[in-house]
Amino acid sequence: MESSATDAVKGQLKMVTGVGPVILFGPPGAGKGTQAKVLMETYGIPQISTGDILRENVSQGTELGKKAKVYMDSGVYVPDELVYEMAAGRLSQADCVKGFILDGFPRTVPQATWLDTFLGNRAFETLKDCRPAVVVMFKVDYNALLQRLTGRRSCPTCGRIYNVHLAPPRVPDKCDCDGSPLIQRADDHVNVISERLKEYEKQTLPLADYYRKRGRLLEIDGDQPVEKVTSDVLRAIEHGNSL
Repeated sequence: MESSATDAVKGQLKMVTGVGPVILFGPPGAGKGTQAKVLMETYGIPQISTGDILRENVSQGTELGKKAKVYMDSGVYVPDELVYEMAAGRLSQADCVKGFILDGFPRTVPQATWLDTFLGNRAFETLKDCRPAVVVMFKVDYNALLQRLTGRRSCPTCGRIYNVHLAPPRVPDKCDCDGSPLIQRADDHVNVISERLKEYEKQTLPLADYYRKRGRLLEIDGDQPVEKVTSDVLRAIEHGNSL
């Protein structure tokens, strides 16, 4: 039932000419990447992350990339000012005219303030006929996050993802496709996850208050089945952040 409902919403939304910015945020393991892929397929808009922007500028040897590389090689955060310049360039590209998905940006209130200013200044230039930004926060129970992240395993050969708790392989620790031994990412261990969640609460949760005060925050229960989460996200876009 959920799948057919989601398909129905998708069918309606594909008719929208301008989706506008879609901002997804939530703790690690909340399912942002999964939902971003659905939105990309549904609307034909790009998913943009600051990590990708940084890597692209560094690999292309742009002036901004050269400056950022100095910080990255030193193991420190790239200053917001450099990130803003790179983000402005990326969001001004032709494939963003109908809208775009931001995953992992903004992370802080100052970044959100910059983004609001940028979108306000550029709205009539690059986002013609688009709707206002839709801001979605995925809420997931702490224990559920631990189960998702600590149970995650991947195949180093084909890239297929498993979860030993929720979606285990047929043979323990072996890929169903090619039999390769599954691996666990270093940042999926409990101690690392705890630090990542603390960092999220410290830096990113204040964004909820920022967007909530402006009447632009939609909180979605990320513990629901994936299809129901997708349906809620699509309806939020259809109704402008209101289910």
